[in-house]
Amino acid sequence: MLWTVLLALLVLLLLQTQLSVCLRELRSRGSSSPASSSSSSSSSSSYNATQQRLPGAIIIGVRKGGTRALLEMLNLHPDVEVAKAEVHYFNVEEHYRQGLAWYRAQMPFTVPGQLTVEKTPGYFAAPQVPARVWDMNPAVRLLLIVRDPAERLVSDYTQVLHNRLTRHKPYQPLEELLLHKGHIDPGYKALQRSLYHQHLARWLEVFPREQIHVVDGDKLIRDPFPELRKAERFLDLPPRISPNNFYYNTTKGFYCLLSAGHDKCLDESKGRPHAPLSTQAFTKLCRYFRRPNKLFFEMVGRSFSWC
Repeated sequence: MLWTVLLALLVLLLLQTQLSVCLRELRSRGSSSPASSSSSSSSSSSYNATQQRLPGAIIIGVRKGGTRALLEMLNLHPDVEVAKAEVHYFNVEEHYRQGLAWYRAQMPFTVPGQLTVEKTPGYFAAPQVPARVWDMNPAVRLLLIVRDPAERLVSDYTQVLHNRLTRHKPYQPLEELLLHKGHIDPGYKALQRSLYHQHLARWLEVFPREQIHVVDGDKLIRDPFPELRKAERFLDLPPRISPNNFYYNTTKGFYCLLSAGHDKCLDESKGRPHAPLSTQAFTKLCRYFRRPNKLFFEMVGRSFSWC
């Protein structure tokens, strides 16, 4: 009987010892598990975290060349996020003085692997901008969308005229601004913005030619997909945009976008009827642009069907 009791006590002691060991192991695992889980979670969230990043690509111009259309079309790509408004960081001193933290805060949230794109057409003709963009990121990719410079000038004037009339302010007829004593006035600002070769020369002093992709704005409006495919290749994006993303809106007279069953057309300012300009004045304008256009064609290594 005594031996039986002693044996039972011995078994109980052994079980208690084993239980203590198991409890210590569980506590040890419990204390280390949150740390490792937290570390793993932190690492995962760090990789997948959405944050605002500086742009890897910028649409630098030209004004009234189709920059908004190009931005919206690029935004069809799942690996692209775009700044919704023109930022004017590099060409407005008040913005530039606030530094890159302010610039980054204007960008959309992205995950790693996505490309941030912003567009400010005023960058192209601003002399101080190329060096400032280089200082931000020498590897940034630049997109320049151009159209017939004579048509661009008329569109430029039309926008200014519309804005003035909206504020009930008078504005001179285009022909009065464009011509001086019957000749083209080289001092007219809208005309200067159409001298593409002068502005591109400043960019090429800073960036190599292969870092600037030229988009044909006239072709983009007539048939968007081929121009978008070229832009995808330039930006090293996998081909995700297809012809099915576009349909021609006969009412508006230009292509609209389709994505995930939703359609989107550019706002009413796009395709606005141009202000009147006589055939004689427009012919003079085309003649004036012949040499500047030729110089631009030589710089980019291609020609365009302009007047």
